[in-house]
Amino acid sequence: MPDLDLTRHIPAPPDRVFHAITDPAQLLRWWGPEGVTIRDEQLDFRQTGPWTSTMVSPEGKRFKVSGQITHVTPGSSVGFTWAWHDEDDQRGHETHVTIAVEPSPEGGTTLTLHHRDLADEAAAANHNDGWTSSLNKLEKLFST
Repeated sequence: MPDLDLTRHIPAPPDRVFHAITDPAQLLRWWGPEGVTIRDEQLDFRQTGPWTSTMVSPEGKRFKVSGQITHVTPGSSVGFTWAWHDEDDQRGHETHVTIAVEPSPEGGTTLTLHHRDLADEAAAANHNDGWTSSLNKLEKLFST
């Protein structure tokens, strides 16, 4: 099963970036690819437990995803399971995501996202597109 690894440099201190990743109000500002809106969310990555999010495309198509927050290392990393739901609201193939932040030697923060155990290469490509778009939005939070 393929894995996805993405790394970004963000021009802000790690504590601010980690806050944007875990705090519900900040998370909603960048969660999901560009152009989607978030509905029916339970997004609070400050502690372990369940999470859920429904992304709505500009055309109105709904994409529900959910999982369990498996670990939170304050100021450093958060991990969670991830599974898309089908039309009958049944969870599909479960994968695991870890987002870690650390001080960058150039200043700012190095953010690393690992998405493990994707079903196939097509799923890896789709998640690469989605995460890349989401991380673009996260970066923009710190570029203004």
